[in-house]
Order: sequence, then C-alpha cells, then structure tokens
Amino acid sequence: MTDEEGLTYADAGVDIADSEAATAALVAAAGDAGEGTDSDYAGLLDIGDRYLALATDGVGTKLLVAEAMRDYSTVGIDCIAMNANDLVAAGVRPVAFVDYLAVDEPDETFAEQVGQGLAAGAEAADLELVGGETAVMPEVIRGLDLAGTCAGLAAKDAVFEGSAEPGDALVGWESSGIHSNGLTLAREAVTREYQYTDPYPGERYDAVGDALLEPTRLYTDLLDPMRAHGVRAAAHVTGGGWTNLDRLGEFHYEIEDPWPPREVFDFVQDLGDVSDEEMHRTFNMGTGFVAAVDPEEADALAGETDGRVIGHVEEGDGVAIRGLEL
Repeated sequence: MTDEEGLTYADAGVDIADSEAATAALVAAAGDAGEGTDSDYAGLLDIGDRYLALATDGVGTKLLVAEAMRDYSTVGIDCIAMNANDLVAAGVRPVAFVDYLAVDEPDETFAEQVGQGLAAGAEAADLELVGGETAVMPEVIRGLDLAGTCAGLAAKDAVFEGSAEPGDALVGWESSGIHSNGLTLAREAVTREYQYTDPYPGERYDAVGDALLEPTRLYTDLLDPMRAHGVRAAAHVTGGGWTNLDRLGEFHYEIEDPWPPREVFDFVQDLGDVSDEEMHRTFNMGTGFVAAVDPEEADALAGETDGRVIGHVEEGDGVAIRGLEL
C-alpha cells in the first residue's frame, strides 16, 4: 500500500463531510416526528413489548458497473444486504423487505435479473419479500436506481445497548469484497487503465467488473450468537470505512489483527494511487462487520461464527489500524 497523495473519494465526486452535513440538515429540518427512537443503523418504533425497526438504503453507483457488464443478477443481493445488515447491527432480526426500482424505460431482461438477486438475497437473509414499486421516470433517471426498505422486529431487551465499554474486545467478520460503498472511488480508479469488461489481472475473477460486482456479504446469521454472548454494540462497516467504529461510542478503537484485505483493494489502490488512510476511510478493507463484547466472551463468539478477535476498546478517540490513526 502507499502513503503518497493520490486519488480521494472527494476527487471522485463524493465528499463524506458534505454528505454528513446534508444529512444533518435533513434530520434537523424533519424534526421529531413522533414516538420513534433512532439507533445508529435503524429507526425503532415502540409497539408494546417489542420494537418495530426500519432501515432503508440502496445499491449506489455499483449499478453503473452492472450496467456496463449487462449483469444485474447480484445487485438485488446488495440491496437486501445493505439494509438487513444495518438491522443486525442494531440487534434486530430482519423479517420483511420492499424494493423500489426506478428506471428511465422498462426492460424485462434487467428487471428479471434484479428480481433474481432480490429473491436470492431474501432467501439468504431469511426474510420475506412483501412487495415493491417500479417507477418509470425518463426525465429523472438515467438507467436505473435500486433501493429498498427492510423491516425487523426485536424484543426490547434483545436490542443491543448501542455503546461499547473500555476494555471490551472487538470481534470482526470478513467482508466478501468492496460491498456497496466507495464504488465511486473504485470506479474512478480502475477505469483509469481498464474497461469493466477487460480481463481481471488476477485469478479470482474473469473480468474487472466482476471484482467490483462481488455481492455484499449478509451477516444475519450472526444475530443469535451475538445476543447469546452479550454483544453490547455492533458496527456494519459501510460508507466511511473504519470510521464507522465511532458508532460504537466515543472511545479509541485499537485494531491489532484485522482481516486481510482481498486483492481487489490493492487493485483499486494501486490504480488510483490512493493513500492508505483514504482507503481505510472509504472501504471496509477486509472486515465488514464488528462487534464489541466482554473479552471473556470474545473467543467463544469468534470461534462459533468464523470471526476473529481483531482488537479492543480504550478510553480516548479515533481508530488505530495498520499503523494509521483515523
């Protein structure tokens, strides 16, 4: 990896600081609309003895890679995973999903492929597809956009506390690749020298686009083991990369043994001359999900779930990983 100044997410067109400011403005303008409670990953509505939880997200510019490859068969998995994983990070079991597909013109072929991916994602996440909407908006959409909303249920005492404690161990689980965040930077980097349909210069994929389309891993199978071992808080490592650990509370996160990045991250970094810090502030870099748990429970949780103890929580602030202070 390199520490030289190179391509950044902002250069590619996405400024995280501006995005966070816009989100804060939206939330402030919307105000407190009712009795709901927000976690960092889902909205929670008190319905008596349980919470009804809702999360919403989309696939993002990964769709442009799918369009170039003429392969939409996996983006439905991404759409479900980005939402269902957020509910799991809150300690909520996903139960139902609705999708929203917006297109400039209807096309049966890609609609069928999107549907196949949604079905595969729903089966893997063990949730129900209960409907959706397709909108044809040629003056608004170029190509297509795919988003969805996931609903979940949890007993009130089953939802994670939402905050780590100093001394907690951090257990991490491997990602399947880039997932569905940072694709604007990844696309800008790889298209400096390649087209998506060009052969991938490695053994894992046939084409460059295939490396970027690797579906987001689903972490719904972790929910029961995390509850059983008393996980206090969890983070789905999405936009913002390793700074997502700040959602576990205002502490210092010392990462000593993260999952190694898959080769696609080196591929993107080398082509874009992206700094190590920028890579870790944008991508999951090999670890897609992290939980804070009592250190006496950490080894057992990791062993039961193919995870690994990656670090610990201290007083302070920031994230230290691979010699970087984020």
